[in-house]
Amino acid sequence: MKLVVIEGIGKRETVQKYLGEGYEVLATKGHVRDLPAKTLAVDMTNNFAPKYEIMPDKKAIIKELKAKAKNAEQILLATDPDREGEAISWHIAYILGLDCNKDIRIEFNEISKNAVQHALTCPRPINQNLVNAQQARRVLDRLVGYKISPIISKKIKPKLSAGRVQSVTLKLIVEREREIQNFKPEEYWNITAFLTKTQNGTESLPFKSSLYEKEGKKFKVGNEQEKDKVLNDLDGAVWKVKNIKKSITKTHAPAPYITSTMQQDALNKLGMNLKRTSSAAQNLYEGVNVEGEGKIALITYIRTDSVRVSPEAQIMAKEYIVKTYGEKFIPDKPNFYKSKKSAQDAHEAIRPINLNITPAMVKSSLSTDNYKLYKLIYERFLASQMSEAKYNSVSVEIEANNYQFKATGRTVLFAGYTAVYQDFVDNNDKEDSEQALLPEMNENDILNKKEIKAEQKFTKPPARYTEASLVKTMEDKGIGRPATYTPTIVLLENREYTEKEGKQIKPTELGCIVCDTLIKYFPDIMDIKFTAEMEDKLDDISVGTVDWQKMIVKFYDGFRPELEKASGDPDKVEMPVEVTDIKCDKCGSFMVVRNGKYGKFLACPNYPECKNIKSIEVVVGVCPNCGKNLIERYSKKGKKFYGCSGYPNCDFVAWDMPTNEKCPKCQGLMLKKVGESNIKYYCQKCNYTRYEKLQTDEE
Repeated sequence: MKLVVIEGIGKRETVQKYLGEGYEVLATKGHVRDLPAKTLAVDMTNNFAPKYEIMPDKKAIIKELKAKAKNAEQILLATDPDREGEAISWHIAYILGLDCNKDIRIEFNEISKNAVQHALTCPRPINQNLVNAQQARRVLDRLVGYKISPIISKKIKPKLSAGRVQSVTLKLIVEREREIQNFKPEEYWNITAFLTKTQNGTESLPFKSSLYEKEGKKFKVGNEQEKDKVLNDLDGAVWKVKNIKKSITKTHAPAPYITSTMQQDALNKLGMNLKRTSSAAQNLYEGVNVEGEGKIALITYIRTDSVRVSPEAQIMAKEYIVKTYGEKFIPDKPNFYKSKKSAQDAHEAIRPINLNITPAMVKSSLSTDNYKLYKLIYERFLASQMSEAKYNSVSVEIEANNYQFKATGRTVLFAGYTAVYQDFVDNNDKEDSEQALLPEMNENDILNKKEIKAEQKFTKPPARYTEASLVKTMEDKGIGRPATYTPTIVLLENREYTEKEGKQIKPTELGCIVCDTLIKYFPDIMDIKFTAEMEDKLDDISVGTVDWQKMIVKFYDGFRPELEKASGDPDKVEMPVEVTDIKCDKCGSFMVVRNGKYGKFLACPNYPECKNIKSIEVVVGVCPNCGKNLIERYSKKGKKFYGCSGYPNCDFVAWDMPTNEKCPKCQGLMLKKVGESNIKYYCQKCNYTRYEKLQTDEE
């Protein structure tokens, strides 16, 4: 029997089916060996060598792995095709005593029969450069997290954390909030004329034109007095067509999805947050049960920064498009998309494995989120391989008493890729993006003025980040990599450094204080350019051009003085006291929120003269049994749990954090448990389980 080791338990059944008899598949459920959580676990005196241990929750898996490996005629390591997966294979090889220089590693970008069976024909040694890049990230993040966190915890409040990617992402959010707070709106007015054209006694429908110039120069109406002057000047004016530009314009199909663009579109188009998108994408990649097919994977690997498409996939797309839409929808040459300079380009773009499995065919077999995301990925990839959309575009310049107005129109000549996919347009931009159908006009034509509208506007501050726009900014600035966007943003909210207002992310008061403290003492760590350069160096390690330990040494030489300065500074940050509207029963003062051993509580501000305290009911969800609030509680030994506020009439208890998510199988309450390398989401009712990788070390 040959043993194949993978990561995710969700794809074990699918991979086993494609391997067939003679193979046994075992899933590690992520990392099995890692830096222990309680100590730094980096040898500062020995070239920053990491001290790995088998993770406590993986001892049973390791025992099973060793037992199966002992009797296996061949062992193949088929962990995920990225740095993290390469490192997991390396750790497994160490545990089993395998030679990393021998052909023990296989990988596949998609879980299809062809891809899995092809991988068996080309095993390779473990790529030590990829392993070293992952080790460098792990050690770097551990040094930052474990060295800075105690300092800010001492200066601000206990149990705070900092991290290399986490903290600079927090800085983005805090800086945006302060831009908004300091923004001073400026007044302006939009002047819009609604005009018609009369031809052969028939008047056209009104069309819109907007003021944009005066006497041939850009012109902006800044206040009500200027608005009144413009309207007065236009009173009785002759509206005349000055210039017409007609052209055929084209729009090119968008590139297929990478991790970040998929996450952005899923939020903007589908309203799915990062957690839901990550979960659905993982399901579609690992395999879902499809009626009549069993468990099959629907999309390629989901953590990628490359828009590259394989020749085989291009051929598949061409054949499908010709069959479904016709030859005209195929470009003369296959569409080519250039990945960003910073892209690792380790995998293809995210795409369907088989275009013949349409979203409509599998809709009844998929959960709502899985279906919506598969449809989005399917249509985006299909569109990326189609021809351009073509339009008849018209731009008309209209003059009235030395003021110039502009009207634009566009009609579709050929739908091209838009027959499948429409780009997302933000609601705030829709009005500006709309291009009406204009009547036929010629230069010097006289037009009829039907109405002039003057609308007062004020410039708006930059919008708060949403998960989608924050991912885009992180990607644009080179902060983190595809696998780290989701865990970083989720972590900031879990640490209570950020909070949500609808879809928008805003920093909490604690988040602002942590950010300011880190900027004061650790300017390099909080420098966006510095963080992006560190990512570039990790990329250099992955291709073997930089020694990972030398990179860590150089980093620490600059980091150590900042640590020493911060540790030696006795200054502490006074946290603002949160005053409530609840009066003290004993002295009548308004009680304040304090932090204790078992979380937050209400206390009288006149302590020690008045020692009155009250508990705070922290609501975390809704009880699945009776519908009342689930609240935080503590056992006699101080262990936190979550119980129903209706106790003792309702005795529902959960020892892990409830989520707002319902189980896709039974609609029960989903709980989450944060581990060292992943977050476990599970249903207490039916035991449905899924995992999300945590790839940042933000302890």
